[in-house]
Amino acid sequence: MTAAETCGALPGWRFSVAPMMDWTDRHCRAFHRTLSARARLYTEMVTTGAVLHGPRDRLLGFSKQEHPVAVQLGGSDPAELAQAARIAADFGYAEINLNVGCPSGRVQDGRFGACLMREPTLVGDCVAALKAAVLVPVTVKCRIGVDDQDPEAALDALADAVVAAGVDGLIVHARKAWLKGLSPKENRDVPPLDYGRAARLKQRLGALPVAVNGGLHDLDTVRARLAEVDGAMVGRAAYTEPALLLGVDPELFGVDAPVPDAFAAVAAFEPYLAEILARGERLHAVTRHMLGLFNGRPGARAFRRHLSTHGMRPDAGLQTLRDAVAMVSREAPEAQAA
Repeated sequence: MTAAETCGALPGWRFSVAPMMDWTDRHCRAFHRTLSARARLYTEMVTTGAVLHGPRDRLLGFSKQEHPVAVQLGGSDPAELAQAARIAADFGYAEINLNVGCPSGRVQDGRFGACLMREPTLVGDCVAALKAAVLVPVTVKCRIGVDDQDPEAALDALADAVVAAGVDGLIVHARKAWLKGLSPKENRDVPPLDYGRAARLKQRLGALPVAVNGGLHDLDTVRARLAEVDGAMVGRAAYTEPALLLGVDPELFGVDAPVPDAFAAVAAFEPYLAEILARGERLHAVTRHMLGLFNGRPGARAFRRHLSTHGMRPDAGLQTLRDAVAMVSREAPEAQAA
């Protein structure tokens, strides 16, 4: 049994899907759960202000089938974070994650996200407040440093502060964030990856669970990282190539996937879609997260095109999805996408 599976506070942390703004909403998570029963899923980042003053049911509501699901909070005021965490815990989330990695200008203006790498003492205070407020695990997602920081010193300082505060796990995006000169999109690709830095942190922290994020495109790269740390968090690859998740349970946890293939996944997901449509939501609100499901199969392009056009119509329903699926070949995927 792996360290990640025996880490107690974070069972099943071996594989997770990253929090991604505008992508990992409740419909996306419900779809991903159809593909993997074991992957840990994360919400989009939700700011403390939004939780405290916004429409909580819309921001934090989720279906039971999504579990295990964690909420990611953005903020830097310990008292506000504690209050937001209590609200999120009451919704039933399995983990509270603090964002110390987002590099966007809006986040910097609010004094949270990656800029907090410069304030490890404050991050420690935030974690202590979160730990005092909730019983579920509290984790931190961070970078290895920002701008001209030395990643060795910066990551150790952040880790020491949150460990002293009782953090239950660290997720390290193994790149620096350049807050000056790079856009948020560029910050996901341009700064070089340094998996070795995350591995050294794991060696230094011993029993504390450490997961790595960044540049993990398939399960082979995930397995390579799991030789060094406890968990792997996959972002864009899980979203743009969701069939990747069908391999998570059998290949990383040694259990059968919930469904045998992508076609069965669509069929299993139909009851959820029917419920959403009955509530008056548009088909596209859900199927936009499914566009990459058949990548690599003949007919995948037609599937995407059909859902992207017909799925936008006010009267689009389950038959629209079924018609799109009928355009995809059931033969084994080819090496190149259709």
